[in-house]
Amino acid sequence: MLTDLLTASHLTRFELVPSQVSEHAAAAGFGEVLIYLGDLQRDVVRLLTGHGLDAGQTPSGHEAELPIEGTVAGRAYQYGQILPASGAEDGVHRWWVPLLDGTERLGVLHMTSEGDDEQTREDILSLASLVAMLVVGSRDTSDSYARLIRVKPMNVAAEMQWQLMPPRTYADGRVVIGAVMEPAYQVSGDAFDYATAGDVLHLSIFDAMGHDTAAGLTANLAVGACRNHRRQGTGLADLGEAVERVLVEQFGPTRYATGILADLDTSTGVLTWVNRGHHPPVVIRGGRWVTQLRCDPSHPMGTGLGLPTKLCREQLEPGDHVVFYTDGITEARTSGGQEFGLARFTDFLVRHHADGLSVPETLRRLMRAHLDHHDGRLQDDATILLCEWLGPTAHDTTRAAPLAGVPLPPTGR
Repeated sequence: MLTDLLTASHLTRFELVPSQVSEHAAAAGFGEVLIYLGDLQRDVVRLLTGHGLDAGQTPSGHEAELPIEGTVAGRAYQYGQILPASGAEDGVHRWWVPLLDGTERLGVLHMTSEGDDEQTREDILSLASLVAMLVVGSRDTSDSYARLIRVKPMNVAAEMQWQLMPPRTYADGRVVIGAVMEPAYQVSGDAFDYATAGDVLHLSIFDAMGHDTAAGLTANLAVGACRNHRRQGTGLADLGEAVERVLVEQFGPTRYATGILADLDTSTGVLTWVNRGHHPPVVIRGGRWVTQLRCDPSHPMGTGLGLPTKLCREQLEPGDHVVFYTDGITEARTSGGQEFGLARFTDFLVRHHADGLSVPETLRRLMRAHLDHHDGRLQDDATILLCEWLGPTAHDTTRAAPLAGVPLPPTGR
């Protein structure tokens, strides 16, 4: 099944993925395979039919859209576990299966099988892994994918930002990364970035001046300049100045961006960073102690004020969470003038970590709480980039898996 599906996939466009998967899965005894993909804000999962969200094309007895909250499909998505969709009928077992590309949560599969043993579950997970690869391999060239995961119109600045951002989830055995960015359809000046090079993980967050398309252009240019100079070997101490030169050359002194630029040596846990006029990062240690990392800030990139850049260091401990955020998280106010605030923000992270939730699921719930606090309307971009350092030799996948939202090996439960 897997070999034939992989062979057929090389020339398969996005809209044909469901039919190709169903055809080849049937040969292995899976009578039905439906693909549901998460929307941009991870509030619902939507059925990929190959025909758009047309109720007339939806298979009988199945919804075109299911909420993440309050459904079995949503629990499979949130907790990364295979869950029975209902009891066996006529000897047929029905399942909700998390759909993951590495650690990126794409959605869920609805599947039927004749068996309910360990081998069946291993086959289900193998098929789900391959389906995730097929979706990821075809989505970037598909407007159909973009339309499916959007539930409302998106402005031009947000279109640029989402094309620029790396995946919102990443894990490699030493680190787990999660990120969220709101308002998802109207974000303009916020951006985040991360990348690995050997043992070094680069992390950065930017907040460009303004709330318009020009702010999006500034953030795009800042991220592009940061990547370009970093890949040419520019050190962290000089990286902010390199970004500033590019911004000034393009906009003069009229546009700027604040930011944190950081490198984490994953073999030692040493975090090195510079602050360019931004809110200091936060470290959560032991699941309960919260510390702001102080570092004398330099001026925002693009202002040309000439302040010195200070390189700061912090020794992390295994299990530490480093949190970068923009002011839209902590300083945005309700109509009554109440801030969400840093204390509420960090307390939410601490409490949900104690509940054993994965990094991406914690951030998803945090952003739901943040939006609810502001009655669903944000006046400023709100972005979080969170990195957990597991330790220098943390390669135990049974520990890393639940943190990243990856399903554990089947247990037969």
